Amino acid sequence: MKKLNYSLFVVFTFIIYAACTPKMANTAGGVVKDTAVSQDKVTPAGQRKFIDVANMNTAVRPQDDFYEYANGTWMTKTAIPATEARWGSFNELQEFNQTALKDICEELALKPGEKGSLSQKVGDFYAAGMDSAAIEKAGLTSLKPYLARIDAVKNFEGLLNEITTEYSEGSSPLFRMGVGQDDKNSTVYAPQIFQGGISLPDRDLYLKDDERSKRIRKAYQEHIFNMFHILGEPDAKATAAVTDIMRIETAFAKVSMSRVDMRDPEKIYNKMTLADLEKACPRINWADFTKKTNMNNPYFIVGQPAFLKEVHELLGKEKLDDWKTFLKWKTFRNATPFLSNAVVMEAFKFAQTLSGQKQIQPRWKRVSGMTDGVLGEALGQVYVDRHFKPEAKARMMELVGNLLKVYDKRIKELDWMSDATKGKALEKLNTFVRKIGYTDKWRDYTPLSIDRSKSYLDNVIAARKFLKNLETSDLGKPIDRTRWGMTPATVNAYYNASMNEIVFPAGILQFPFFDNAADDAVNYGGIGAVIGHEISHGFD
Repeated sequence: MKKLNYSLFVVFTFIIYAACTPKMANTAGGVVKDTAVSQDKVTPAGQRKFIDVANMNTAVRPQDDFYEYANGTWMTKTAIPATEARWGSFNELQEFNQTALKDICEELALKPGEKGSLSQKVGDFYAAGMDSAAIEKAGLTSLKPYLARIDAVKNFEGLLNEITTEYSEGSSPLFRMGVGQDDKNSTVYAPQIFQGGISLPDRDLYLKDDERSKRIRKAYQEHIFNMFHILGEPDAKATAAVTDIMRIETAFAKVSMSRVDMRDPEKIYNKMTLADLEKACPRINWADFTKKTNMNNPYFIVGQPAFLKEVHELLGKEKLDDWKTFLKWKTFRNATPFLSNAVVMEAFKFAQTLSGQKQIQPRWKRVSGMTDGVLGEALGQVYVDRHFKPEAKARMMELVGNLLKVYDKRIKELDWMSDATKGKALEKLNTFVRKIGYTDKWRDYTPLSIDRSKSYLDNVIAARKFLKNLETSDLGKPIDRTRWGMTPATVNAYYNASMNEIVFPAGILQFPFFDNAADDAVNYGGIGAVIGHEISHGFD
């Protein structure tokens, strides 16, 4: 969270969030920053302590070091769990929600219900992911058809067909592509194309020569080598694969915009027609590509036109076999969480270089998290029925409404803001859309087929195709203002500028941030700080 500007909440926030500010694990030269918010142990409601003096260091005067006063003892006595990269009250709540989702998934896996029902899809998806015996026995069997498809490519036309197919399945090997609101015309959806192609978190990790970047690059190259070994490639071929992949990804990194440049919304908004795309990257048949990926539209928003030019250059410069190696790497890497333990642990070993996390999370957490990711609104319907009652939603609406009134009053009383600016600020404030708990229009999963007799990977790819088709079907339709960007069980909140909406999923509306049975002062100190934070994003 960013620092809250309202002093009204500061004391409540620091004391109630004693143990909220996360500890972070050391990484290769830095600290992990994770937006996830999470409850390690479920505490009975009667024993909950919103303000726990045992977490405070009262030996320090609050006026000398308020942070140490509020959090000192907790910081001293609390260790980061080995399966986590950071720890705080958000993570504790995440533990509670993950356990809640696991309970639901396990129940539905035992009694999945009628074929085609939401309960069957959730139960079968979770069951397939939790069947570690079947996954170990299968090894790489579920991956082989996708690798064989790449092996079958014989020429440049076949390469483009394979790339197109991968995009239609929800993958993005060369550049990222999706559908979203047009930033300069928020009433319509537009296809959007942005730089991609790299596997490390940031382009600078390929380009900088500081010790951390070099250490991460070395670990990444070892990871690629080990993964190709798992595929059965001898040392010479695995070494060649490392060279080819690093060369192509580094070329993409060199023409990628920096994070600083991408903060400028004008720089990443470039409206292009199909003809413009053909000129920027003529080696891709954009008419055929957009038709097969259901991305037909009069125009496209391109974040980095220079990146598309580099795609064109590389498609002409790199050998066919090297591109096939690159696509195999992308395919294998995207599939790793859904394969055998040897693959999963090799991927985790490299991830530790970035996160500092000591142990991998248990399978049930990984699978329930994936279930929430692809079937979140199906799973979410059961979650809110159990953990977020209508009276809690009504209470939250009241809290949000009261805070909006405070903002209204304070804007009117500002002495540094002109009347014209105040008018615009109040207009924005008074048109905020408030979304609390869960959507009013649940997603239709009818077209999605999930079957526990199939592999975990096959079910994941089926879900990815479904979500991709759902996304592209938006083109040509009015903006759906009922849609949510987070699932009901997500422990987070957001402000969406293009919708002018503040959104609070049921996942964060739990102890210690919110409790319908708690006093107003407690809720304003907890979730009130979150509400104020999201409102303030509207005035960033």
